[in-house]
Amino acid sequence: MARVKIDLPKNFSFEVIIPIRITDLNYGNHVGNDTILSILHEARVQYFKSFGYGELDFGGLGLIMSDVAIEFKSEIFYGERIIASVTASEFSKVAFEVYYKLEKVHQPQSDKRSVVAIAKTGMVCYDYSSKKIAAIPTEVRQTLESALRPN
Repeated sequence: MARVKIDLPKNFSFEVIIPIRITDLNYGNHVGNDTILSILHEARVQYFKSFGYGELDFGGLGLIMSDVAIEFKSEIFYGERIIASVTASEFSKVAFEVYYKLEKVHQPQSDKRSVVAIAKTGMVCYDYSSKKIAAIPTEVRQTLESALRPN
């Protein structure tokens, strides 16, 4: 069986810390794959919010997730903190990719991190009022692309 392989971008333009709650655990007493998808969603929403956008207010349009790929690297347990790094790239006329790197912090006062999952989601701009796919608003695309450039 072919394995999913994600090539992450070198730079990420956003980070957020997401603590693992007891309700995030599955019967194996670790974070389940469904929770990883929820963490990606939370990180993406906070990423867009940092630019003043929402998934239903994306420069006047909405967004639909067209696909997702996740590579699981390591277990995550209750009480651990996840640093979710997020960035957008690979823009087309109507869609783009959002990339994620999830790392856990080993000690509360440590800078040591280890990757627990990497992922990408395909996002498509959508006009909910006309029920049609739409072009990425120019302002949104410029804002997200400029965040990728080193200062």
